[in-house]
Amino acid sequence: MSTPIIDVAAGLVFRDGRLLVAQRLPGSHLAGLWEFPGGKLDPGEDWIAALRRELSEEIGIVVSPGSLFEEVVHAYPEKTVRLRFYACRWESGEPRALGCAAIDWITRDELGKHRFPEADRRLLERLSTESALWSA
Repeated sequence: MSTPIIDVAAGLVFRDGRLLVAQRLPGSHLAGLWEFPGGKLDPGEDWIAALRRELSEEIGIVVSPGSLFEEVVHAYPEKTVRLRFYACRWESGEPRALGCAAIDWITRDELGKHRFPEADRRLLERLSTESALWSA
């Protein structure tokens, strides 16, 4: 019996050569690991609306999502997730940990500084090699 796929929209928010990451809350799935901020789509919600809502709720910022940067489907033992990562332009609000344990702004050289979920591996490889993203 297969498990349903959970759709998750995540934002790649760059500012001054740094990328915003958030730490998962204690007690949550993959607690303590770092991720790109975002969250699950609500029923009937589209990807962009979910991304805007989640970034507002989770870290208190307003963004303009751009193009889809990466899509990953990953099966964990307990669930399967479809992650869509969107390049986002930060518009307003100063990021703070509202729905996450902590936030951090990291450089490309610091991608290995935090532990990320297995589902992010391909994205992390791409981020480490595509230097143009970091100068935006």
